[in-house]
Amino acid sequence: MRRLRGLVIRHRAGTTRTVAALVVVWVVCAAFNVRVVEGVTVADTSATTLTNGHGFQVRLRLDDREKFAALLENDRFEQTPGDQLLTALRGKNVVISFVESYGRDAVEDPEFAPQVGAVLDDGTNRLNAAGFAAQSGFLTSPTFGGGSWLAHDTLLSGLWVDNDQRHRTLLASDRMTLNGAFRRADWQTVGVMPAVSRAWPEGSFFGYERFYDARALGYRGPKFSFGTMPDQYTLASWRRLEQAKRDGRPTMTELALVSSHAPWTPVPDLVDWAAIGNGAIFRGTAKESDDKRRNTEQIRADYRHSIEYTLSALISYVQTYGDDDLVFIFLGDHQPAAVVTGDNASRDVPISIITRDRAVLDRISGWGWQDGLKPGPQAPVWRMDTFRDRFLTAFGP
Repeated sequence: MRRLRGLVIRHRAGTTRTVAALVVVWVVCAAFNVRVVEGVTVADTSATTLTNGHGFQVRLRLDDREKFAALLENDRFEQTPGDQLLTALRGKNVVISFVESYGRDAVEDPEFAPQVGAVLDDGTNRLNAAGFAAQSGFLTSPTFGGGSWLAHDTLLSGLWVDNDQRHRTLLASDRMTLNGAFRRADWQTVGVMPAVSRAWPEGSFFGYERFYDARALGYRGPKFSFGTMPDQYTLASWRRLEQAKRDGRPTMTELALVSSHAPWTPVPDLVDWAAIGNGAIFRGTAKESDDKRRNTEQIRADYRHSIEYTLSALISYVQTYGDDDLVFIFLGDHQPAAVVTGDNASRDVPISIITRDRAVLDRISGWGWQDGLKPGPQAPVWRMDTFRDRFLTAFGP
């Protein structure tokens, strides 16, 4: 559609004449009952095609609704008591963090992999020196280039949610999500969503006990393109509001990091964690790009820089503030748009788990994940909707 739009704009006069001529031809054919085959007029053919196409789409949606409703009713953990859920993670503060547009191409495309891989390899070494270990694999996302909420739905619900009809159906259900499993098992549940700047009814479905949107995070610094605040500020605010105020019960946090969201304009520099404050320190650390003058090469470079920035902030946070009780899981929500990946890219995204407790990694020894923060080409690939049940099984009794 973008290419067609560009073609139409560049040849506006010719496009207008062509469309006008086609309309005249159709009207004449309709007026004189011109037939393409015996008994079928041009007008009939056009109307029938449109009607059949719409009817086919309606049937597909109805069939998909019935199929998804059946999947919703089939939940092997629905009746599991809280004292039999997540027993191997008792006392741990668990984080599930989605990194916007962090796709497989970031660690495998020759244009990105050397620099992004260097961040991950260096981060692995730094975390190892701090007593942490990590393992990584790949998940196949239900979406590509956008629609992050579909990936969140899929990972947390254990259902393949690849369209908005399924999203709405899920929100109207009582499906137990990973958040719900932790809450049932007596964890405090927290949501940190810096991109949410208005009413967000999805929050009631996921059942956060405490929820921090853009306003609650209190950012007073400059805006960087799509992101309401830099990821380093999001992490620092989450620590200030939650991690530094523990009341004895462990927390499970769902955390969204959005500095790598399209259109991938420049990101700020990392600053000292103790100096972040309300975010004013980020003024002047990066300039917005002029979108009208950016080419594909610049967009791809800015995408890579944004992924490097978010991964660096995340690794630095764990290295600085991580403790023996932290289990930090981070993954991509989807691959970036085709302007970055090119055509026919996979829908795979990296996923990693970081902890100091070797017993936690022993629990997933059968998964076949690879050591370190960077999954290699031979790392296992699962559909994202299988993660919830695998996770609850691995860390159950």
